Amino acid sequence: MPLPIPAGNPALLIRKSAFERTGLTRAAFDEALGLTPDEFRVERDLVLIGPIHEESSFQSLLDQLEAAGLVYFQDYFDLGGNWPDWLSLWASTD
Repeated sequence: MPLPIPAGNPALLIRKSAFERTGLTRAAFDEALGLTPDEFRVERDLVLIGPIHEESSFQSLLDQLEAAGLVYFQDYFDLGGNWPDWLSLWASTD
């Protein structure tokens, strides 16, 4: 089932295989960002984190993913959240 991506704040999409390969954990994201259950979702081969409300936390997170060996666009992708509320975006993998 596709994951809804809320407007207004950035969100991060990570391939589940890359997430697991690098040893990332949900607990680390929860600690760093104070996520609610709806702000960390997994569906098939996709991990969706967000919305992320603090810009500095978001940039720090991107830096950590790169340091862990993830490659932007190949392993993860960020959406800025700058689309209108009337537009619904959904993410899924094939």
